[in-house]
Amino acid sequence: MKFERKHALFLLGVAVWNVLTYATFIKNLAKTEGRPTGYYVAHAVLIVVNLGIAAVLGTWGAKALKSSRTQPD
Repeated sequence: MKFERKHALFLLGVAVWNVLTYATFIKNLAKTEGRPTGYYVAHAVLIVVNLGIAAVLGTWGAKALKSSRTQPD
């Protein structure tokens, strides 16, 4: 499958969305008190996994965007 510019922009958009959403989630999670430790552990795992996914998608999107710029149409 050939990645086009629209695919690259979509991947970058999803990566940015994940980072912004989970940054807000981190701020809101830091404000909560009185929850069991498991609550924080489970949400910390979710945050790490989703930020990892954002990093992978962002890397793929950047590479696809770079390759779409270098290839002639």
